Amino acid sequence: MKIQRTRSQDRILTLLKSLNRAVSAQDIYIELRNREQSMGLATVYRSLEALKLEGSVQVRTLANGESLYSSVQRDQHHLTCLNCRQSIAINECPVHQLESQLEDSHQFRIYYHTLEFFGLCDRCSTAYHSEEADSNPHL
Repeated sequence: MKIQRTRSQDRILTLLKSLNRAVSAQDIYIELRNREQSMGLATVYRSLEALKLEGSVQVRTLANGESLYSSVQRDQHHLTCLNCRQSIAINECPVHQLESQLEDSHQFRIYYHTLEFFGLCDRCSTAYHSEEADSNPHL
């Protein structure tokens, strides 16, 4: 069965594929305006929701609550620093076998998955431990 998409959904999906990175709904809205394909921000959100439900777009929610959207091309895995908010993409995926098992055991179609670890990057960790040692000379 062919998926019936609106023109807005097609424009957003084409944009996301061309960007090849995750972006916010506001960034999509601005980029479409820059390409003279403008649409209302509410339409952008509605279209993203429909594309997400059909499995064509994935959403990643950052530690600050911002949602980033991208076309479903591959799984996404990240190390995210809670201090500087730097996000480092990782290529290893320890859950592909689990994904297959869950699809079989629960009769659940999985479109994609994300895996994110939160902590402190090396720079922030070093700074944090340095500040901690300075404030407590008995360490």
